[in-house]
Amino acid sequence: MPKIDLSAVPVRKGSGYPAPFDAPCATRTRRRLGDAGGLTDFGVNLMTLPSGGWSSQRHWHSHEDEFVYLLEGELTLVEDGGETLLRAGDCATFAKNSGNGHHLINRSATTALYLEVGSRFQDDVITCSDIDMMSPSSDGRFLHKDGTPYPGQG
Repeated sequence: MPKIDLSAVPVRKGSGYPAPFDAPCATRTRRRLGDAGGLTDFGVNLMTLPSGGWSSQRHWHSHEDEFVYLLEGELTLVEDGGETLLRAGDCATFAKNSGNGHHLINRSATTALYLEVGSRFQDDVITCSDIDMMSPSSDGRFLHKDGTPYPGQG
């Protein structure tokens, strides 16, 4: 397998969430390492999360397991059961269809760097725990939980 040239992997800033749900995630960046390496069964993202940023809205997946490994910095994992401090070398897993919404918040003064790994199951539906939003992986649109699209989502 060829080495991935990190400098050639596009950096994507922010999220695709509709306003105002995009604001807490506006400073995060993602490099899609799995795509850069030609992977199709699972994705690997190199994420940066500056101080004050959120990884995502708190969410859970219907058909995808998810794994996070913290490389640098410190993040707070927020789940239904409370908060857990993660430091470099810590990892967390999120089983599919658990209903346990999760996300990471950087409450430290320095930028955090982490790997995010997940399957690419087209039947997956991402459900947000704290807001009226869901997103089917089949088309990536953001919908209200009753299926009504957000403006601009078709």
